[in-house]
Amino acid sequence: MPKTDKKKLEYWQGKLEADESAYAGELSRMDEREGLYLGSDRIKPIAREEVPDRAPHVRNVILELIEAQVSSSIPQPKVTARRKRDERLARLIEDMLRDELDRMSFEELNDQQERTVPIQGGGAYLVEWDSSQRTHTTAGEVAVSLLHPKQIIPQAGVYTGIEDMDHIILKLPQTKGSVKRRYGVDVSEESESEPDARGTGESTAEDMVTQYVAYYRNDKGGIGLYSWVNDTQLEDLEDYQARRLRRCARCGALEPAPGSVVVAQPTMDGTYPGTGGIREDEKRETGKLNNRGVCPFCGGTKWEESEEDFEEPAADIVRSDGSVIPALERGPDGAPVLEVGPDGAPAWKRTRLPYYKPNIFPVVLQKNISVFGRFLGGSDVDAIASQQNTVNRLETKMLDKLLTAGSYMSLPKDATIERDPGEMKLIRLDNLQDKSYIDVYDMEGDISQDVAMLDHAYEEMRQVIGVTDSFQGRRDTTATSGTAKQFAAAQTAGRLESKRIMKNAAFQRLYEAIFKMKLAYADEPRPVPKFNAAGEREYEEFNRYDFLERDAAGEWYWNDQFIFAVDDTSATLASNREAMWEETRLNLQTGAFGPLDDLETMIFFWTKMEMLHYPGAAETKELFKQRQKAQQEALAAQRQREARMIAMQTAMQAGGSAGGAAENEGQVNGAPAGPWPGGERRSEPGE
Repeated sequence: MPKTDKKKLEYWQGKLEADESAYAGELSRMDEREGLYLGSDRIKPIAREEVPDRAPHVRNVILELIEAQVSSSIPQPKVTARRKRDERLARLIEDMLRDELDRMSFEELNDQQERTVPIQGGGAYLVEWDSSQRTHTTAGEVAVSLLHPKQIIPQAGVYTGIEDMDHIILKLPQTKGSVKRRYGVDVSEESESEPDARGTGESTAEDMVTQYVAYYRNDKGGIGLYSWVNDTQLEDLEDYQARRLRRCARCGALEPAPGSVVVAQPTMDGTYPGTGGIREDEKRETGKLNNRGVCPFCGGTKWEESEEDFEEPAADIVRSDGSVIPALERGPDGAPVLEVGPDGAPAWKRTRLPYYKPNIFPVVLQKNISVFGRFLGGSDVDAIASQQNTVNRLETKMLDKLLTAGSYMSLPKDATIERDPGEMKLIRLDNLQDKSYIDVYDMEGDISQDVAMLDHAYEEMRQVIGVTDSFQGRRDTTATSGTAKQFAAAQTAGRLESKRIMKNAAFQRLYEAIFKMKLAYADEPRPVPKFNAAGEREYEEFNRYDFLERDAAGEWYWNDQFIFAVDDTSATLASNREAMWEETRLNLQTGAFGPLDDLETMIFFWTKMEMLHYPGAAETKELFKQRQKAQQEALAAQRQREARMIAMQTAMQAGGSAGGAAENEGQVNGAPAGPWPGGERRSEPGE
């Protein structure tokens, strides 16, 4: 359990209080926005003498207009290499990012963010490296989670962007058990300080606490972290994104990776790789499977974390292109280089590779629309809140008119009406002249003006946001053709273009952060699925060492110079599988894949459908391949038969020619063969 640094704790608690005070105005509006989206029935007074009231009937136009903008489309990554030789790596990064989107189920994250951003004016993603996600062969994975704006406290006075800040503080609701497992700190006696961080109107939960996490720029330009719960310190990391490894407290040996086998033989200088210089006479046991928690060299069980700037690989590293990063430095002649060791004895010079550090804040902000001088963007709820109040007031007024209206009857003063279950009712009058006083009046509430004003307020709200009937999928009488409807929808899309640009910008930064996390901490090669040119699934490897290069001076450095963007033009179509299926069928019908009666065409078509995850496409493609194989085998058998027939005919013709030659042997054109009469050669016909 780490000892609490009282001075540092008080420093960050003071920073939180000051930043929260400067941000109080924005925080106070967040709960109100959420309430309006959820259908708040509160009516604000219009005249001064009025008092706030409650609406018995709410038409939630705010929810309607925000839901109309929700898009399930996730911008697809687009990575551009700055150098031509890095184009393969750029394509590999794109494939890796697409695989990460599927692994982390980004559809659910996007669905929630699509509502939070227009309601509050912005939302954020938290990008971390989760070391607890381990498999038999890998350690750690990138983890992306959502941050509600009320969980983010920006540095006071700095609202241009997160990367421009010196620090940013998060409020994260955590269970007491998760804090104990992750940090080894018992907070069972602590109480939850800010339940609102879990949601609007939440009350204090017994098993929950509020964790505060401060990310800050350290003196070297890196990222530091300080975390606490109430008055208890959880973590204090001056260089949060530096590589931390566990070393044995007794011998200083690095902890081997899970499932690895410790090298049984020392290197050429007599020491064991990754042990900090342990020699043959010091080792205890090697060549055995690593048991986590026990040092395989000295048997120690106490470990200490240490920040590492460089790594010394235990063996040569083979990269994806077949090139090798040697474990030992080699001279121009290819031989290992000797140097003087710490004890003054000669030793082989080991290769020292720098660890990569992202040096970015792990918080990625997505704005609704940009507004100067505000940390979050403009909120749609703020823009139409007054019209929603008008709608609530008009709905209440209309309801009152309709419910209080009815029929009234006039009678003479002394008249009586008999009330009995019979069909005929009797009205008793004192004289006949009183009959003229009997009448019925229908008192109907006139709501025509209210309805007109309600429609006006509703139209105002739609025009402010930029949502039309075509965009909402409603009947649009102004567009009389399909082309006109498409044009109207395109005009609306233009109004909402700024929101898409902000979403694309957020995903651009998110993809860059994911790549840098992989580059920093994914030690083991990770498989990356993709489709090749033939449409068949194949696998590459994302190996972070592929991005390690050496300059002319012999210094190793990491190549992270890639331009990250999103492919917005095809993202919507690519995310709509049904539309892609229809597009592919249209290409088949128009002959884009080839003749329809050709098996190659059908195989090509069903390969594309398999890539688009059409149900049963793989099985259908396989049937066509079997049919093609059977056809090719039948054709090959037919060609063999034809070849045998030709060979037989040739042999028969050759045999017939040989028989004719035997019958005519001794004659040439009916004349005796041999020397010609008179010893002279006769002229043959045609000579």
